Amino acid sequence: MKIKILFILLIFISLCYPPIAFTADADKIPDGFVDIQKTIPDVLLDIRYYGSHNFLGEKVNGYLAPKCYLTQEAAQALAKVQKDLEPYSLTLKIYDCYRPQRAVNHFVRWAREIENTKTRKEFYPTVDKRNLFKDGYIDSKSGHSRGSTVDLTIVPLPAPSQADYVPGQQLYECYLPAVKRFADNSLDMGTGFDCFNELSHTVNTNIGRQQKINRLLLKSLMEKHGFKNYDMEWWHYTLKNEPYPDTYFDFVIE
Repeated sequence: MKIKILFILLIFISLCYPPIAFTADADKIPDGFVDIQKTIPDVLLDIRYYGSHNFLGEKVNGYLAPKCYLTQEAAQALAKVQKDLEPYSLTLKIYDCYRPQRAVNHFVRWAREIENTKTRKEFYPTVDKRNLFKDGYIDSKSGHSRGSTVDLTIVPLPAPSQADYVPGQQLYECYLPAVKRFADNSLDMGTGFDCFNELSHTVNTNIGRQQKINRLLLKSLMEKHGFKNYDMEWWHYTLKNEPYPDTYFDFVIE
């Protein structure tokens, strides 16, 4: 009887929680993905996980080139956002797009290295690293790995020069005013990218009026063209009708 009950319970669990599909082909980019610069040639890229200016403080596994891959559907929708910005001498700038599962695994390993806090000063100055999973900043899966999620901002044109990050340079809290934190050439969104702080929450009321306007501009245009925002990160958007909602890809970016 106990075996029968256990069997029924396992069937129930499998129906309620369908298996997550993973793909581990590191050599071939799926046919449904495109290089964003072929769809939006003039988009700006600042792929943070290709370099060391990120919350890990190092290049992330799977990023062999500073490129942005997205599903065709997400790329086409993003092109419409870019087109809406053009008449106002504005452009999109992208921090991250498709993210290999191996990169997410790299994040998880880093988060468990509690003693490694070399980037805390800038990226998570008010967060205990032991709470990154509990607080929702790190997870074993990411929507980025499904190929229709993008981290981005807006930059005025002509684009101001972008400061180069030099490993080992002095770090400043990501929630400080724009003139004090790491210099980014984007519109002032109230915090830096990947800032693990409540001020990064998209509708946080404790940021300035112009910063709210800038976030609203990005949010309005992204939602107009089919994206939804992750409310803890003003930069994070996912295509609502993403073509691979249950598949987490792992091909490298090269």
